[in-house]
Amino acid sequence: MKPVSFLSAIAAFAIMVLLGLGVPGASAQQINPTANSVHEDALLDALQSGQTVHGRVSIPDQRAADLIKPGNPGWANLHRDTITLLFAVAVIGSVVALALFYLIRGRIRVEAGLSGRMIPRFSAIERFSHWLLAASFIILALTGLNLVVGRAVLRPIIGDGAFGTMTAWGKLAHNYLAWPFMVALVLVFLFWVAHNIPNKIDMQWIKQGGGILKKGAHPPAKKFNFGQKMIFWAVVIGGAALSFTGIMLLFPVEAGAAADWQLYQVIHGVVAALLSAVIIAHIYIGSVGMEGAFDAMGKGEVDENWAKEHHSLWVEEMEAKNRAAPPSATPAE
Repeated sequence: MKPVSFLSAIAAFAIMVLLGLGVPGASAQQINPTANSVHEDALLDALQSGQTVHGRVSIPDQRAADLIKPGNPGWANLHRDTITLLFAVAVIGSVVALALFYLIRGRIRVEAGLSGRMIPRFSAIERFSHWLLAASFIILALTGLNLVVGRAVLRPIIGDGAFGTMTAWGKLAHNYLAWPFMVALVLVFLFWVAHNIPNKIDMQWIKQGGGILKKGAHPPAKKFNFGQKMIFWAVVIGGAALSFTGIMLLFPVEAGAAADWQLYQVIHGVVAALLSAVIIAHIYIGSVGMEGAFDAMGKGEVDENWAKEHHSLWVEEMEAKNRAAPPSATPAE
């Protein structure tokens, strides 16, 4: 054998030893690919007995390791059907009721006619808080509704791809817009809670049906009448419930047991459906339902005749403050 060939054979043998390839006595690790796998019969036994099949996760919420949980499909179907029905009754029912009311009563007009004289009603920061709360709630309601009924209603119409993309972005919007919603809710509460405490004047408003059932009946009211007070407290209490349960759903570790998380999910859906119906009624009254009402939040000021018909005691308070205010100083000539 030539020296070169001999050296080549030695080098090849050395490389094989180092790599542990096919050399007797080499310490190559032998791996059993089925050693840690789940046997099919064990998996079937677990599912038939209602046990949860677990995996492994590195995040704090160990419930995310549940690969298969036989009880979840039943819970998910019950939740979806219940909340879907409630949303349908609340939202569609309120729209139908308001449409019938509009056909019967028509738009509530300013009986004395618009005077053309405007008086201030809401400041810029109050209107900003109101519109931030309104805009964020509308997006939250629509994206939440999509999570409940979108698969059955929208997906057949727009297709799987478009529905998947829309739902993914909607879920992000739902999670992140919850925070400006909560900020606006706190601001609105601080600005208006003093004006929304029920009092004996509200009884007269209730007896007269708020003056919206028949013409010529305008009960006295301060800055907010009883109907507006009901909307205020519905938004505050309902918004607080949505905020708390929403945070629990975002951070399930803080929510506790699975039963608690499921309870928060039910409360979140029920309150969202009921509050959506309230907001639809509020939007109707503040836009097409009542003449001059939109100016309060649109411009921050309202027509004087509108204010005297719907908030007469508030107008008297404003006029009394203006009379009591010292005259503005004028420069000496």
